[in-house]
Amino acid sequence: MMDKDIAVLIIGLGSMGKRRARNLKALGFSNVYGFDLREDRRKEAEQKNSINTFSSFEEACKVTNPKALIISVPPDVHHIYMRHAVEMEIPFFVEASVVDTGIAEISAACKTKNILAAPSSTMYFHPAIQKIFSLVRSGYLGNITNVIYHSGQFLPDWHTYEKVSDFYVSNKETGGAREIVPFEMTWLCSLFGFPEAVAGMVKKTIEIGGADEIDDTYNLLFDYRSFTLQLTIDVVSRCATRRLLINGSEKQLTWNWDENSIRVFHPKTSEWEIIKYDVLDAEGGYNKNITEQMYIDEMNSFFNAVKGESHFINTLDSDHRVLRLLYAAEESCRTKKFVQTF
Repeated sequence: MMDKDIAVLIIGLGSMGKRRARNLKALGFSNVYGFDLREDRRKEAEQKNSINTFSSFEEACKVTNPKALIISVPPDVHHIYMRHAVEMEIPFFVEASVVDTGIAEISAACKTKNILAAPSSTMYFHPAIQKIFSLVRSGYLGNITNVIYHSGQFLPDWHTYEKVSDFYVSNKETGGAREIVPFEMTWLCSLFGFPEAVAGMVKKTIEIGGADEIDDTYNLLFDYRSFTLQLTIDVVSRCATRRLLINGSEKQLTWNWDENSIRVFHPKTSEWEIIKYDVLDAEGGYNKNITEQMYIDEMNSFFNAVKGESHFINTLDSDHRVLRLLYAAEESCRTKKFVQTF
């Protein structure tokens, strides 16, 4: 079992940082600390999550002597704290990436120093996704012929308590839709592997106040040689949506996250098999389908890997490869051609 008395430092106390504090408390960690430059965020974390916080990273490290870092700052500054973790030679968990700021170099340094680096793979820990992994990998559906997946949200709904312009999703490089592409492709590539080529169409379709420069819709087609995967990511869906269809040579699978079940069509009987699953309620203020359990399980998996009891599902090398898929899709949009991804 993991020592729940070790000092854990959360870097960044915005939406994700406060969530990670809740996760660690739910897992029984007793020495959780936070660092953020903003006083309002520090005060909120202290009041709501009962953790001690710091306005200086250096002071936080000196006082707490952390044995693990949870990096929950905006994606364009992830690299700063990953490098600190490498220098301190301690394991770290980092939220989903969308920009490549020396990931290959950091990964190489982690290998040299035998440091655990755990990039987020949140959706893998959703009970529906784990069941889908089991069904696909067992061959239950037969050979995969095509996959269609839509992940849509409305950007102003992400943080209803602040303007879109006040956080990183309004910036072109770290825009909301752009960020969700690797967030979703991380688990899709873990399940189906990496495609050989991609065609992409990237567009700005509506005006979102405070996010004038971002593309809000990504339509991508991945070539897996024996099958295709069609992915739509957008931040213009007025009703938050995750819908998946997997066609197999033997059966068809559908999943809609509004229903706590997976449906599998059996052509021999023309009947649908309903596979139910249970989820914890979402935290107040979040979409009802964003179950807190997958974040708790993700944190638990990270610390099991820190202890050496298991391997974390994601690696920096894989994360880097997923980012290259994003860049290839954007290149495809610019050139109007399929782009090889290897």
